Amino acid sequence: MGSTREALVEAAAQLLDEGGVEAVTLRDVGRLVGVSHNAPYKHFAGKQALLAAVAARELQGLHAALHESLRRKQLPPMALRTVLHDYIGWALRYPARFKLVFGPWTVDSAELAEAAALTQTTFVDLVASAQEVGALPPGDSVRLASLLRALTHGAADLALAGHLTADGKGNATPEDLVDDVLRHLKSAATSTG
Repeated sequence: MGSTREALVEAAAQLLDEGGVEAVTLRDVGRLVGVSHNAPYKHFAGKQALLAAVAARELQGLHAALHESLRRKQLPPMALRTVLHDYIGWALRYPARFKLVFGPWTVDSAELAEAAALTQTTFVDLVASAQEVGALPPGDSVRLASLLRALTHGAADLALAGHLTADGKGNATPEDLVDDVLRHLKSAATSTG
């Protein structure tokens, strides 16, 4: 079994999934784990620190999925598509976690900053690899990664709000839009190459 800290983070994620940020209290997290009401404070200064740990864990999970796509030795364009589709799947499966990770932060968390930086760097490296093989147009890899992330994030957010469906608004799923933009970018890369 994992550490008490890991159990507290897992319990917080469970409460988050069930009722959003408002449902997460250190007292309820401690109760779910079966520790005293003061025990969570030995690991977290307060609710925001606990939520930052949940967000860091989610980013670490996204990074692990990204790393797994690269480890499977997929060609960069297929790995990129897989990563973006997996991101959408995660966002739709865990909407409260998705909103938490990419919402505003008022707490300074080295763990969260490190997880975000590592995930971003690995994603930019994947985009650069796809550029190198001609699947994406040349240029600033960081900016292109931001474009892809913004499109993917926005499409997932629209789907969660009911504003994007294959048979209704938008006539597409988030995955369809990712595939569309990747096709357009590949076409642009081919025409400039």
